[in-house]
Amino acid sequence: MQNALTFDVEDYFNGVRTLGLYSPDIWDSFEARVDRMVDRVLAILETKQLTATFFVLGWTAERHPSLVREIASRGHEIATHGYGHELIYQQSPDEFREDVSRSKSIIEDQLGLPVIGYRAPAFSITAKSEWALDIIADLGFRYDTSIVPIIGHDTYGFANTPRSAYQVRPGLLEIPVTTSRLLRWNLPVGGGGYFRLYPYALTKRLLRKVNAEGIPAVTYFHPWEFDTSEPELEGPWLSRFRHNVNRSRMASKFGRLCDDFTFAPIRDTFREVLDSGIK
Repeated sequence: MQNALTFDVEDYFNGVRTLGLYSPDIWDSFEARVDRMVDRVLAILETKQLTATFFVLGWTAERHPSLVREIASRGHEIATHGYGHELIYQQSPDEFREDVSRSKSIIEDQLGLPVIGYRAPAFSITAKSEWALDIIADLGFRYDTSIVPIIGHDTYGFANTPRSAYQVRPGLLEIPVTTSRLLRWNLPVGGGGYFRLYPYALTKRLLRKVNAEGIPAVTYFHPWEFDTSEPELEGPWLSRFRHNVNRSRMASKFGRLCDDFTFAPIRDTFREVLDSGIK
């Protein structure tokens, strides 16, 4: 089964904004490493003969316009991750609309092509921010992949939502991040810190189980996860653990994943339902 391979393109210091640790006002003072890490990811994908969807943060695209064009020139899909990496439920609807619209415009101006996909920072479309889906649809996106159908996480999770793609608003397809059913609960298995934390054999088994249900997996990674020498940032131990756990094994584990599964961008994995609509 063809699965979706995705990357959230942000620098190592952007993600901590969701925890309120570093203001965007000082982001420009950090050493930028996103360009070299994206180059590393692109080289791996070229070796594996794979293409993916890259959800680019608007703040990053604004400062690295050649990076966006380089990703697209390699045949990858470009989508947006919003502009400032703010948790949606900490924004007003007007602030959210401005953030996403700004990012979409920046990237579309650089590409000369429409951006049809959106992913929220930290998957922060939850029951508290479900209103954001109306804005995403209104801005002309064709799909969103911001919902993780789990409970118990401290920053995301939307309980009792489907595990496979569904029409969440007229004209808008929701493509949830992959989970595997375990008894009465959904276990995240889509990537990120879970991929680095789980033994690879467990990830492989759970993804095979998802595919056996007829569900394409939606995986997600970050270029900074392939960086083993970035500057150390301060923060709570849990956030530092999530950020750093098993980083040294990331490239080899990711290579095994690419060998064991078939991957493509979201636009190709879900082309049939995007073209025909889903009820």
